Amino acid sequence: MAKDSGDGLPPGVETAWGLRERPGKGPRPGLSVARIVGAAIELAAAEGIAAVSMARVAAALGVSTMSLYRYVTSKEELLVLMEDTASGPPPQGPSPEEEGWRAALAHWARSHREVLHRNLWMLRIPVSSPPITPNSVAWMERGLACLRGTGLDEGEKVQVILLVSGFVRNEATLAADIEAAARASGRSTAETMASYTRLLGRLTDPERFPAVTALLASGVMDQPEGPDDDFAFGLERLLDGVEVLVRARNAPGR
Repeated sequence: MAKDSGDGLPPGVETAWGLRERPGKGPRPGLSVARIVGAAIELAAAEGIAAVSMARVAAALGVSTMSLYRYVTSKEELLVLMEDTASGPPPQGPSPEEEGWRAALAHWARSHREVLHRNLWMLRIPVSSPPITPNSVAWMERGLACLRGTGLDEGEKVQVILLVSGFVRNEATLAADIEAAARASGRSTAETMASYTRLLGRLTDPERFPAVTALLASGVMDQPEGPDDDFAFGLERLLDGVEVLVRARNAPGR
């Protein structure tokens, strides 16, 4: 647990770490921070993050909006608690000492992706600070631990974690956007991509877009790989680059 709350922590962070006591005056029986956050997460999963408001959460719990403020001071605090709760603690995964840093970091990345795909609403909340809540710090701790014994310095470890987590978040956001567009059009994701390929073929010509023409002629766009395959390819290429750096840091005579 954090040692104190004397650094001007936002209320959501204080609550997440258990550093802020709930006012004791007249609490509603059965109501708690955990219940409020759980109801908000259910609402976000069903209708998207835009649907979450103190009033909507209160209605879902069958209480007055004002009663929520005894436990959660604002929507901003609620969003912080929702993210931390939905993230949960990171899975332990492979040990870098036993199975290597690459297997450990790949497991960390896939686990992060699973969290985001289960909670796509999280992607619509702007990133407002570095990891500071209990579970987000635990994820950072696990990511850094994956790089034990690599020879990278602490700054390089942080940069690797930022690089990998950025790739994971970007992939999840792209997948969510494509899925949302497909739902809005009333077609499946596969049908949407097939329509895109046909449209691209109509709009491009070999003289102006020779590389795109070659891509379309190859047929790969007609049988695109699934999102899991795309993610695996991108992650492996990213880790290839990190491996080059690790080897350089461990080169003889360095």
